[in-house]
Amino acid sequence: MKVVIEARESGTSTGRHIDKLIENLHELKPEFEIVIHTKPHRVAFFKRATPDFAVRESNFKEFSLSEQTKLASQLYSFKPDLVHFTMTHQPVFYFGRTVTTIHDLTTARFTNPAKNYLVFKFKQWVYRGVVQWVVRKSKAIFTISKFVKQDIANYTHINPSKIHVTYLAADQITDPAKYVKGVVAGKFIMYVGRPLPHKNLWRLIEAFQLLQKDWPSLQLVLAGKKDVLYEQIEKRVRDGGIANVVFTDFVTEGQLRWLYEQTSAYIFPSLSEGFGLPGLEAMAHGAPVVSSNATCLPEIYGSAAHYFDPQDPHDIAAKINDVLESSDLRDQLIKKGRTQAAKYSWRRMAEQTLAVYKQVLGG
Repeated sequence: MKVVIEARESGTSTGRHIDKLIENLHELKPEFEIVIHTKPHRVAFFKRATPDFAVRESNFKEFSLSEQTKLASQLYSFKPDLVHFTMTHQPVFYFGRTVTTIHDLTTARFTNPAKNYLVFKFKQWVYRGVVQWVVRKSKAIFTISKFVKQDIANYTHINPSKIHVTYLAADQITDPAKYVKGVVAGKFIMYVGRPLPHKNLWRLIEAFQLLQKDWPSLQLVLAGKKDVLYEQIEKRVRDGGIANVVFTDFVTEGQLRWLYEQTSAYIFPSLSEGFGLPGLEAMAHGAPVVSSNATCLPEIYGSAAHYFDPQDPHDIAAKINDVLESSDLRDQLIKKGRTQAAKYSWRRMAEQTLAVYKQVLGG
């Protein structure tokens, strides 16, 4: 039997799970013929990493008309027994047997102020319809936490038994740690990721202002490629005269490792997550994690994080201050964090995924 894995998001931050899934499936040596469907610049990567799998180019842009028409035609030409769409968006005119990964419902609920409001709202309306259609058409749904499983079931009114939880995992960065200019080792707290509204960065900055009264030399490092939203936040910080906020722009793997290893605390202020991988990565590298108590985060981090109410800058500041003040609490979080991160496995995710493939294909 032939299984096509739709991997156009490979190589992106959101597509890391795709690469890890495919690499670990390759190690499991499935009895199926596996075809990787990816963009041209990722073909060489998969041919090198997974030589036993076939690789086919697919250069159709996500959320485009060509995705809806030409991608469907291309998939039909492969004559697959099963297609795994690893992201929610997919051609509505493909009627073959499918399974789909839905990471979370953030796009259905939050806006992106960097986009044209009317265009984004229209696409969001379409996306909500696609979610409803996909969960009914797909033979199985994969998601990345029990919280999201229940959220999808409630949102779409489908039977939860159709939804399979396959947790992600955190990797140790193997690149040598590399100093980040302008950052003082051991004297900073940090966040890494995009600055979308649900990431709640402005409340983190407000909490940081409160902390500065007792910790005037403390830095807040916001790591991530600068885009329109980061530029807006940076201007707001500058106009407000808020000191010691460092915007790193893009950081390499080595620089990210250095930040994780040198930070006083990793802060995750998000209002909504499907899994919360950066916090788990921080734990794997020995950073104490202070986290929002929203959505899936307590499920994923367990007792290895110090939690706050993400709606309350005063509570955010108080919980960060707990870690800055108490070396005992910090040491406990570091120890528990390493243990918590080690509970998750990409190989287990691949094994669970393969079991669902077999179930769907009747084997």
